[in-house]
Amino acid sequence: MQQRAVETRQLILEAAAEVFDEGGYKAARVSEIMQRAGITQGALYFHFASKLELARTVMLSQRDSVVLPPGPDGLQRLIDTTLLLARELQTNKLLRAGVRLAVEQEEIGFHDDAPYLEWAEVFRDQLTAAASRGQLRSGVEVERLAVLLVGCYTGVQHFSKLSSRRADLPDRIADLWHYMLLGIAPPQVAAEMTVNPDAALAAAG
Repeated sequence: MQQRAVETRQLILEAAAEVFDEGGYKAARVSEIMQRAGITQGALYFHFASKLELARTVMLSQRDSVVLPPGPDGLQRLIDTTLLLARELQTNKLLRAGVRLAVEQEEIGFHDDAPYLEWAEVFRDQLTAAASRGQLRSGVEVERLAVLLVGCYTGVQHFSKLSSRRADLPDRIADLWHYMLLGIAPPQVAAEMTVNPDAALAAAG
């Protein structure tokens, strides 16, 4: 029974992600989520007390829906992570819905910077490793750079969503790195980095 409950909860999250991704929070109907998940109203409300709670859970599940690329911690793994995320945002409905709901928070009626802080922590860990390996310029502040990178990424992916439905997102993130590397990494380190969406995807398997 416990395993069945876990599977049902995941079905609900995936169905909700599809609906939230397609039309946003306000247009989403609980009845549509139930239909796609193939469950009853009682089953849905057993796991989630309200549409708002369901949306918040989807938003906070975005990090769990992505497996980070392999490789030693440091600047290259950070680059590969952001490029993999760009690919995932093209196909991963749970990630896309979580990102959309995070952007729509004020309109929805809750305020939670947890998803942004979670990605900032992921980026910070790689930047900390990069600093210890001498891959960052002197004076680069890891904490501030991690937060800045989350902000830049959020803006770039949103622009890409509006302009091309994210078809060009991997290339836009590659552009971001081509220019950012000039400011944060010594020239010899920047020259060693591979900024290639296809290579990052292949490395992730």
